[in-house]
Amino acid sequence: MNRAGFQQLAELRLKEARALLDAGFPDGAYYLAGYAVECALKACIAKKTQLHDFPDKKLANDSHTHNLKELLRLAELNTELDTVIAADTGMASALDKIQDWSETSRYQRKATQDAASLLKAVEDQLGGLLPWIRLHW
Repeated sequence: MNRAGFQQLAELRLKEARALLDAGFPDGAYYLAGYAVECALKACIAKKTQLHDFPDKKLANDSHTHNLKELLRLAELNTELDTVIAADTGMASALDKIQDWSETSRYQRKATQDAASLLKAVEDQLGGLLPWIRLHW
């Protein structure tokens, strides 16, 4: 998959998460909201790859993870995110909620409030992580 594919998938998963939450399915909404962030971060990593360059094997292998903290590191966004968090406590709160997500969330039951809280942390225009990631993908 390429950068544009990850960008499209991130947007699609976010729309699906919102639709599931609105339809009363918080479990799937929670999982897909986190998955949207994963795809967005993978788009950032893909952006670092130059056309026709032989891919860095370690970066490619390490990028095949669902760990959002690791994907942030691989996208080289940690330092800038720390700066944003220092200026915006809302972003810090959003990041805390998002970092609780993992791919194993698909096996867990989630309350509507948990899903709504995660979705807000992902999509909110003021302090949400996905709008900030879009600036870098």
